[in-house]
Amino acid sequence: MIARNDVYTQPLYGKQVAITRAASQSHELANLLHKRGAEPLLYPCLDFAPLDDMNPLDVALREASQGKFDWLVLTSTNAVQAVKARLEALHLSLSVRHVGAVGPATAETVHRELGLQVDGMGEEFRSTSLADAIDLQPGARVLLPKADIAPNALARKLETRGALVQSVIAYRTVMGQGGVNLPALLRERSVDVITLASPSAVRNFLWRLIDEGGSTQDLRSVTIACIGPETRQRAINCGLHVSVTPPITTLTSLVQSLEDIYR
Repeated sequence: MIARNDVYTQPLYGKQVAITRAASQSHELANLLHKRGAEPLLYPCLDFAPLDDMNPLDVALREASQGKFDWLVLTSTNAVQAVKARLEALHLSLSVRHVGAVGPATAETVHRELGLQVDGMGEEFRSTSLADAIDLQPGARVLLPKADIAPNALARKLETRGALVQSVIAYRTVMGQGGVNLPALLRERSVDVITLASPSAVRNFLWRLIDEGGSTQDLRSVTIACIGPETRQRAINCGLHVSVTPPITTLTSLVQSLEDIYR
């Protein structure tokens, strides 16, 4: 832990770092940055909303409570929270043999919120890597709760390994709102870093920035930091120059990587 008097000598001291995560998920990264002397700038580009029709998810969770699935595969902490909320609303508990998680943050949330141990986790902390990491038997039934905008790559890869995959939408991803006036701060060159934690955050960030009168030209002097290879690739595809991608897909590793480039 960094002592208070040592904050002023830290590499991130005084750096203004934009956080584009959903407002409900920004606190951990904001605290990590604050402890290192940086100033977090909240600019939520994502938010999460319940489904208009809960029935498909409810049916799948009832089957999962009856032991009809061999694997529950979760690719985000948001999916975990959505599953937990519906289980509580339906007064159900899961009965699955195995659980797969995309990375350590999701695995930790699975254990904390669902009380389940994770049996398989992708080495690269990306969804397609997860498909190779779990020990699937031919004909294994897999429940895959996901966001409405999630791609189908993971389900397809699990199916090529012989799994019977039931994908079900667990929550909707919508545009975030509120926070700082980031377009104005970028014009004033008052932003040092922009952090992006998912491919959808990249898309929504650019949409929101332009919709609010900002310009991608103002990003040329800003450090773009992406969590995970999929987020990095989406940012590059959108024309952004990515300077930081931590070796481990965690917020702590992201902050450490930022410290390394400013040290």
